[in-house]
Amino acid sequence: MRPPPQVVRVAGRRVAIEDAGPASGFPVVVHHGGTRHLFPRAVRDAQAHGLRLISYDRPGQGMSAPQPGRIVADSAEDVRAILAHLGISRAAAWGSSVGGPYALATAALLPEVITSLCVFASLGPYGAPGLDFTEGLSDGFGEEIRVFIDDPGRARAEFQPRAAEFARLSSSPAWWMDKWGDRAGQDPAHSQERAEYLALVNRDGYAGGDEGWWEDWSASFLPWGFDLASIQAPVALWHGLRDTAAPPGHSRWLARQIPHATAHFPADQDHTNVEENNRSAAIAWVRSHI
Repeated sequence: MRPPPQVVRVAGRRVAIEDAGPASGFPVVVHHGGTRHLFPRAVRDAQAHGLRLISYDRPGQGMSAPQPGRIVADSAEDVRAILAHLGISRAAAWGSSVGGPYALATAALLPEVITSLCVFASLGPYGAPGLDFTEGLSDGFGEEIRVFIDDPGRARAEFQPRAAEFARLSSSPAWWMDKWGDRAGQDPAHSQERAEYLALVNRDGYAGGDEGWWEDWSASFLPWGFDLASIQAPVALWHGLRDTAAPPGHSRWLARQIPHATAHFPADQDHTNVEENNRSAAIAWVRSHI
């Protein structure tokens, strides 16, 4: 059973939180697909090792109010308010996939709070020197980015039907199981439990429309608004070499920019399983830096 959501106000906006507890556990702020919902298996693993997972709906998703024009750095204000609401002064951060940049922002902009940071399969910042953002990404992605940069109005109009179709499909556990093909049901990363969780994340994330997802999409190609070199906490990066959703070159680039970073590149893993397969190691690493 999921804990009831809590709501805090940030500069007049509503932000919804999920706090998995227990209150005695060391807090870990989790940034992932965009909604507050935590994967039950991750919660069980964390609690078994004395950690307390906390997440939130990013603006415009789930129960959180939109924040048009937001950039990645703006998330630090939300995290600061959440931790103040919960009476927390020190925490670790955890980010996966599109949540990776937001976890990095938390570490960079709240250095007095964050003790360590784990990041799985993150993208880097668009336009950064030395990073070929589109190398290894699926065909057509580069064109979508060019449209966004050159004609944001057209990009927004074209985003709507794609988002509507994805929302319809991804809200079904059966769609995820079918998408995984022969791997469905073979391991925890491709289990029925995982499919039901992803369906919940997308169903709630799109419940109020696609604005929050558009804000996330836009923030991916705008300047992040913080300096990776300012991150003081130790950072551990994991990125599967078979990842085509977020090419591993992005984490290689991130590791070069972050002062205290350790990177792991498992050869046989991809975007769907790198976090699940390395969660135990990441939990142990977080505990070693408390």
